[in-house]
Amino acid sequence: MLLRLLSLLLLLAGCASGDSVPADIAARDGPPARTLHVISNGWHAGIILARSDLPVGLLPEAADFPAAAWLEFGWGDREYYPNPRPTMGMALAAGLTPTPAVLHIAGRAALPEADGKLEILRFRISEAGLRRLVERIDAAMERPAGQDRLVSIAPGLYETSLFYPARGEFHLFNTCNSWVARKLAWAGLPVSDSGVTMAEDLMVQLRPLAVPR
Repeated sequence: MLLRLLSLLLLLAGCASGDSVPADIAARDGPPARTLHVISNGWHAGIILARSDLPVGLLPEAADFPAAAWLEFGWGDREYYPNPRPTMGMALAAGLTPTPAVLHIAGRAALPEADGKLEILRFRISEAGLRRLVERIDAAMERPAGQDRLVSIAPGLYETSLFYPARGEFHLFNTCNSWVARKLAWAGLPVSDSGVTMAEDLMVQLRPLAVPR
């Protein structure tokens, strides 16, 4: 059983996300002009963007949150993440075998405040970095051919949030937190998804880069 598990882990390491980021992606970007926030509850990390910063034509699903000034994005396992009563079996299945994914979008009237385990970091990025970031989040939506806007598949974790089918497969080497790391790298932040499984793996990279809120 141990040998089979090790073989599976090696297989998963080989099928980690191909969403690789060019090393010099931010070399020609202009000065910081936009703000993004990263939120972590110690287990799961997400990205928060101002709704007004979304480029025209991208993420049409934002229309599902008409009262939101901010949108929070998180990615995860399609069965485990939306389930209000996840089981240990679901957690093991999500971590040890590649499984379909969902994107969680939460509409927020105001930025949340850090409280207890909730940590929020602020970053400044360029206009080009913001567009790349939103383009990658938009591309993560699993829209069927010819469909411009997705319909949610489950209620979200909060009163004003929804789950949508997403591209990619969740597993131990491609978690919600490594997904966030890659999206931030596309935005131009000098972070890597290497070794990122838990939220803290990501946050230790991000804290030195953050600017005061």
